[in-house]
Amino acid sequence: MAEKEAKARIKINKLLEEAGWRFFDTEEGKANVLLENNVKMTEQKLNEFGENFEHTSNGFVDFLLLDEKGFPLVVLEAKAEDKNPLFGKEQARKYARSQGCRFVILSNGNIHYFWDLERGNPQIISKFPTPEAVQGYANFKPDQNRLVEEIVEEDYIVLTQRPDYKHDPSYLSESTRQKFIDENKLRFLRKYQLMAVKSIQNAVKQGKDRFLFEMATGTGKTLVSAAVIKLFLRTGNARRVLFLVDRLELENQAYRAFNDYLKNDYTTVIYKENRDDWRKAEIVVSTIQTFLSKNRYKRSFSPDDFDLVISDEAHRSIGGNSRAVFEYFIGYKLGLTATPKNYLKNIDVSKLGENDPRQLERRLLLDTYRTFGCENGEPTFRYSLIDGVKDGYLVNPVVVDARTEITTQLLSDEGYAVTTINEEGEEVEKTYVHKDFEKKFFSESTNRAFCEAFMKNALRDPITGEIGKTIVFCVSQNHAAKITQILNKIADKMFPGKYNSDFAIQVTSIIHDAQQFTINFTNNNLSGYGNFNPVYRTSKTRVCVTVGMMTTGYDCPDILNICLMRPIFSPTEFIQIKGRGTRKHNFTENLIDEKLKAEIGEKQKKYFKLFDFFANCEYFEEKFNYDEIIELPIGRGSSSGTQGIIIDSDEYHSKKDDHILSFEQKAIGTEGMKIDRMYFEKFENKIIDHPYIKQKVEEGNWEELLDYIEKNIMDKPEEYFTLDKLRKAINIDRRITLKEIIEKIFGIIPYFKTKEELLEEEFDKFDSRYLPKEEYFEYAKTVFKAYIVDPEFRQIIDSGNYAMLNISPYGESYKKLPPELRKAIPEYIKDYVPLNIFSA
Repeated sequence: MAEKEAKARIKINKLLEEAGWRFFDTEEGKANVLLENNVKMTEQKLNEFGENFEHTSNGFVDFLLLDEKGFPLVVLEAKAEDKNPLFGKEQARKYARSQGCRFVILSNGNIHYFWDLERGNPQIISKFPTPEAVQGYANFKPDQNRLVEEIVEEDYIVLTQRPDYKHDPSYLSESTRQKFIDENKLRFLRKYQLMAVKSIQNAVKQGKDRFLFEMATGTGKTLVSAAVIKLFLRTGNARRVLFLVDRLELENQAYRAFNDYLKNDYTTVIYKENRDDWRKAEIVVSTIQTFLSKNRYKRSFSPDDFDLVISDEAHRSIGGNSRAVFEYFIGYKLGLTATPKNYLKNIDVSKLGENDPRQLERRLLLDTYRTFGCENGEPTFRYSLIDGVKDGYLVNPVVVDARTEITTQLLSDEGYAVTTINEEGEEVEKTYVHKDFEKKFFSESTNRAFCEAFMKNALRDPITGEIGKTIVFCVSQNHAAKITQILNKIADKMFPGKYNSDFAIQVTSIIHDAQQFTINFTNNNLSGYGNFNPVYRTSKTRVCVTVGMMTTGYDCPDILNICLMRPIFSPTEFIQIKGRGTRKHNFTENLIDEKLKAEIGEKQKKYFKLFDFFANCEYFEEKFNYDEIIELPIGRGSSSGTQGIIIDSDEYHSKKDDHILSFEQKAIGTEGMKIDRMYFEKFENKIIDHPYIKQKVEEGNWEELLDYIEKNIMDKPEEYFTLDKLRKAINIDRRITLKEIIEKIFGIIPYFKTKEELLEEEFDKFDSRYLPKEEYFEYAKTVFKAYIVDPEFRQIIDSGNYAMLNISPYGESYKKLPPELRKAIPEYIKDYVPLNIFSA
């Protein structure tokens, strides 16, 4: 212990000095660090603590950091390395208030928290703030009540193409409202967007400072972000906002959007390197990579430079090293994601291998929810694709499932088998599956069949009749190059002299100016304007062929076709790619001839085509097992002879002529795809719509309610709902009660707590009553939990057979407790804790 205490002291002293705090008077200024009870630091005093870092008269060490006038500014409570800094939270709060300090730093030398007592919770920081940074923060006086009470209506953000427009409520009377909106091209917050902003206000009212929006692609996350930014800036709860993205095209997209939405009130900049560029602006947009480069976020910024940090596509932009940037700043945090966590809810973690694509996704998504204060798995606000389609804001795809003779075999359980002769002259059979396509298995004929099927069946632009704008997703950069070449050759035959190899363009990271290509494609000027109609502004290039670009957050509403020329195993990636087509669009808006616009009328996008050449939709709809690991097809396939060439004993280049073997089109209805509705279960639907059950829930009459369900709904021939099956579907590590299930369905409880969460909750209740001293805290928690979940340990304590503690893993913890806690723990549990819910 002594070594850990001494190490912590050395680290904390060094961190203070690095941040510009002074233990002694120097030429730079007077000492601004006092130690305990306003004792000025001296070399002797500093060394006195030695290895007894925490064994002072008060049981802990307080550093008091002073402002430039010598008044108390920050209380720093130091703990030994093996103790959580948060253990000293309440002592530090008490001392800070006695000294008139607004700020607290909690540290054990390795983990540090900065706490503004006027703003909520301690925030992790990666380094100590400078005296100037804290003083600047002290001058900032946020008012949470103003934020909570701010009136936010649908016209909180108004986007218009009429520069002289000034909002006047008289304009918006019912009789003239829609006409005025149409004439002035106004855009107001939709109902669900308004609900999203108000969810922030409600969360702040509850004392929260981290929020997560889970909103489907195309539902206007950037517009909602603008409203949230305005809310914080206008109410004085933020001086400056940072909007972080993970891709360059999203950086430009966000910058343009905020300029459109907020230019009359606030200044937006894209940050690269020049400090002066961002200090003059209220909104700073940047990529996470820019901040990470050479640790620029530490060199150029202070932790208090941004009072609100928004992370776009949060599940991506806070992963790995990116988290350091996000956590560096101490302001409010808002995460945005289009990826729902629900499809991961039934995953058995113990069965996930490291190579299972869901393993990383699970970690990222669950980590995302924890990071944004949504440990229960429920975001601050959710608006799904299904919601968007039902409300008329988004469109679903028509799925085109097209399989060639070769891909049919690659997708089969047996795979595609080829026979070759090895060096010893023996016949050897190799089997390839769909994940090998364009990695180990190559077929030019198959690629050509894909392209021909797409060109023949693609949705056409409703104004000009040309192939609708399309994104094609390929396996690799080389595969993208092949597909681009094939598409351009076919286009040259179908539309002689129209494109000259501009019909399709490869947009991958290896291509120069690829990021600009994505922007130009959105703006309808990639390779220039289309040449089918001189008054119609649409991109001459009709197809962008990519691998991983143009997925997350890419905004191009007039996309009519998406082609999956590769297998996809990641549900997150599938959702993101599919989302590129879900936005609505009126194609008449692309006309620059107003008279022609009036003649043609609206040409709305009603759906888009999702060309699926590797049965991805079937995989996620029917085959993707949301409960256990999916094994790839193995076994011997039907032999395809030697119609190909083996290269390097691993790669196979097929020479077989391939063609489309099956072609099916299926429109997705308002119910969405399975991956979009995973959290809707049959049992939930049956219960939530039942009038009698609703009535009993509202009355709180649980006895009659549960009796009715058991007699009239459970174990019936229609569905054979059983409590055991429902528990398996929930797949949690304890016995869920029927009452809990009904409470969850009706929103009385937000989620099903795990065994560990319930144990923590029960111990917190015990702790609040008995308040064991800090030195006993961990021992008490260990014994408390063990008594609940371990029958053998419980038997030892109840029987008084204490000799058995020597072989119990919890024996040492029990022995270190004082007698009063040894007695209190089992008595409390017997009186207040229902042990049955903790069994598996």
